[in-house]
Parts: sequence; C-alpha cells; structure tokens
Amino acid sequence: MSIRVVVADDQEIVRTGLTMILNSQPGIEVVGQAGNGRRAVELARHLRPDVCLFDIRMPGVDGIAATRALAGPDVTDPLAVVVITTFDLDEYVYAALRAGARGFLLKDAGTAMLAQAVHAAADGEALIAPSITARLLRTFARSGPAAAVQPVDPLTDREEQVLGAVARGRTNAEIAAELRITLSTVKTHVTSLMNKLGARNRVEIAIWAYETHRVHGR
Repeated sequence: MSIRVVVADDQEIVRTGLTMILNSQPGIEVVGQAGNGRRAVELARHLRPDVCLFDIRMPGVDGIAATRALAGPDVTDPLAVVVITTFDLDEYVYAALRAGARGFLLKDAGTAMLAQAVHAAADGEALIAPSITARLLRTFARSGPAAAVQPVDPLTDREEQVLGAVARGRTNAEIAAELRITLSTVKTHVTSLMNKLGARNRVEIAIWAYETHRVHGR
C-alpha cells in the first residue's frame, strides 16, 4: 500500500512541485494539499495521512504550530510530520522537533532525501538533513532544559549504545549492522528506551540524549 501524504506550503508552485515529486516516487501518494497551516490541520485530521509534509512559514497557523496540533506532547493519536523549509535556522529545527516533527529537511535536499524522509517518518523513524545534524546537537545542548527527565529504570549498556545511534539519526537497519545485532533486537531496545524515558517516538529519544549530553556536536 502507498504511503499517504498531505502537503502544506503557502506557495502554490512549491506545493505543486512537491506533490509532483512525491507522486512520482514508488509507494508514495499525495492525498491532500493545503496553502496554510489551519487548512493543513483540518485536512490531516480528516484524512489521517501516514505522513504530513509541512512548510514552516505559512500565514495564520505556521508549520510549527500545525505540527504541535497534530503531533505535540498532548496529542493522543499523533500523526507523523516532516518539516521542510528554505530557512536553515537552528531555532526552527529545535522548535519543529520539540513540536513533534519526525524529520527536518531543507527544500534543496533533493528528491531522494525527500522520499527517504517520508518513508522514514511512515516507518516511525526520523530523518534530519545531514547538513543540520552537527549544529542541531549544539542547539539542543544550549537550549535544552537544565534537568531532563530521569529514566524509570537505569539504561543497560546496550540501550546506551542504541540511544547514541538513534540520536545520530541511524535507522534500525543501520543500528543492527553497526552493533551486529538483529533488526528485531534493535526494535526491542528502541521500545524499551521509549518506555524507560516516557518518549513517544525516536525524536523524543534523541532529544533526551542531547539534553543529557549523551551525544555531543562536533
């Protein structure tokens, strides 16, 4: 079955271009388009797509507010959101991921990375543009709260290894290869991390790793 996507961007030419690119990719189908954040939230709640692809700067309700409405900490059944923007600003990255986004891309990322981010979000993983990653770590270290939540139970050595890999943006398959363990074992460790940290997804696991200085920018 195809991954169903809702695209939101206030510029029609960009919105149309993203839709054409995604519809040309195997296994991806754009099922709705919106020109502002308010309409994006309405469409997403009605259509329940597998992934929402949102621009940040939109009139009225912006992409970060729309993301928070659909994927924020208070949302019972969150949707997968990937934020895409022209503006390579640290505060946008931090705000988008804090709002619940599963991915962050620049509009010059290219077709392959766009499709990869959509697939990753649909699979419950996260993809952040490589050009942003090192700065992102420093942003979290600088902007994160002083006291991060403590795990309900101590992390095992293997969970610490998986935690670091997740925070560096590795997929489950990449973690399995890197640590020489099975894919199912990786999934078990990720689930355990979410339970221990009270995290709802991989991005929240990564945020915790950044805030507790488990991972450091280079």
